[in-house]
Amino acid sequence: MLVRDAMSTVVLTIGPAHTLRQAAALMSARRVGAAVVHDPDAGGIGILTERDILNSVGLGQNPDTEHAHAHTTTDVVFAAPSWTLEEAARAMTHGGFRHLIVLDRGEPAGVVSVRDIIRCWAPARQHAARVPA
Repeated sequence: MLVRDAMSTVVLTIGPAHTLRQAAALMSARRVGAAVVHDPDAGGIGILTERDILNSVGLGQNPDTEHAHAHTTTDVVFAAPSWTLEEAARAMTHGGFRHLIVLDRGEPAGVVSVRDIIRCWAPARQHAARVPA
């Protein structure tokens, strides 16, 4: 199975000046765990995840005054829609993260998460467990 089969095509894109509270509200409303941060001044595309927001709040920072740019990961590993789910899982495991932005022709086409991969793999593994050898 390929990344294009598992990825969410709901791509929440925010700007670097969004506060963490605004980002969290948008992520919650769209039911996504990551937002693509478009910041041409900082090199283009980054990612802000629920973990980034949680870490900031855990440090006692104010989500109403902290901005996305200060918490965005900019050294992003991007996936291609043609990657296998194994390739995506390997990249996530190697990098220690749970979301990959999927680029198609240089533009964000989706986001694939560990949860997306598990969702795809779980039915196949359940079916294999039921088939007698």
